[in-house]
Amino acid sequence: MRIEVSDGDGNRYTITFEGEVTREKALRLLDIVELLGYTGDSKGLEENIAGLSKFSKTKIIVEKHFSLKWFSSREVLKMYEQEFNEPTSISTICTYLSRLVNRGFLVKQGKPHNLKYRRITELPRQNEFQFIRDT
Repeated sequence: MRIEVSDGDGNRYTITFEGEVTREKALRLLDIVELLGYTGDSKGLEENIAGLSKFSKTKIIVEKHFSLKWFSSREVLKMYEQEFNEPTSISTICTYLSRLVNRGFLVKQGKPHNLKYRRITELPRQNEFQFIRDT
């Protein structure tokens, strides 16, 4: 993903992001853009988001709207079409949700025509706990 912005002084900035795009990372990029003093319309940003794959967009929807609750593929489809203002099919959404399950990002439960999905939240690792000893 690449973002190009200009500030009020005529300086031009190009920010290139390579790797997995998550909601948190995208928000950090937008914070950087704001710090640079970008005050124009968001057309350039929208063009970059439009350049994302449908898989990346589906993952962004899940991260943004369904991070703490169970959801269905139809709910993701509805939010996808509202958020990105572009149509897609339920089978496409189901395929991408299945891939997110296979990659360990989501869990699923239910019967094939009534699947529910939920994000996997990370638990602290054993060595990250602080232990307090009684003395």
